[in-house]
Amino acid sequence: MVSLKGYHGTNVMAKQQLNLREIPPPQRHPKIFDAFEKLESGEALTLINDHAPTPLYHQMAAEVESFDAEGYTVDRVGPREFIATLPKK
Repeated sequence: MVSLKGYHGTNVMAKQQLNLREIPPPQRHPKIFDAFEKLESGEALTLINDHAPTPLYHQMAAEVESFDAEGYTVDRVGPREFIATLPKK
């Protein structure tokens, strides 16, 4: 597990990492939701993607009560590489 700096300086633990670039687009959201559901409170899911996962953020904020939208982060680390952290309340 990798410790990540969370919202307001809190620490969350990244339990799982998904490289979405290797997954066909229609299969991405179901895999993300499944992996997120398996997390414990205080853990986070780290995603590596080829685009900013803005639609995913909005979907999770609207549909997943345990998603910590305020603790969500996304960083562009390359031309087609984004790393997002989805923490669980």
